Amino acid sequence: MSFGIYKKHSIIYYIIILSFIIFYPMLISIYVFLPLLIGLVLYIFVDALEKNSWVNMLLATIYMINLEVNLNLPIFLMLIIALLFYLIIFPYLRQFGECILCKAILGVILLDFIYFSSILLFDFIFETQSIVFDKILIYSLIVDILMVMII
Repeated sequence: MSFGIYKKHSIIYYIIILSFIIFYPMLISIYVFLPLLIGLVLYIFVDALEKNSWVNMLLATIYMINLEVNLNLPIFLMLIIALLFYLIIFPYLRQFGECILCKAILGVILLDFIYFSSILLFDFIFETQSIVFDKILIYSLIVDILMVMII
């Protein structure tokens, strides 16, 4: 998956991407109906680890830091989930071979499931409430899967 970063683009393209990464989590904190895109960002991070793309890793990390700052989602948990997924599950997804879209969709679904399960465990252990599990979260997961199909 290229995610547009591996190709040569103008400086305006990179400014638009960076401004989205910086300002979108702020908009999520204001408008709760906007999707979180956690699975997509974690998959971009894992894909960047696979392809040694420090640009994608940096952009995904900036997005995760913004989610930490604006929504109080634990960034360390996101990084641990992404690294464990990369080490344990991602080698099995390589079996899809030519079907890059299948690998991406299954990867985003698994990353979302693992992350939100661990967020539930995190909230139970520390007696907090990071995310409200309702219809808006299901909408966010569906949009997350659709975004990986588009990109």
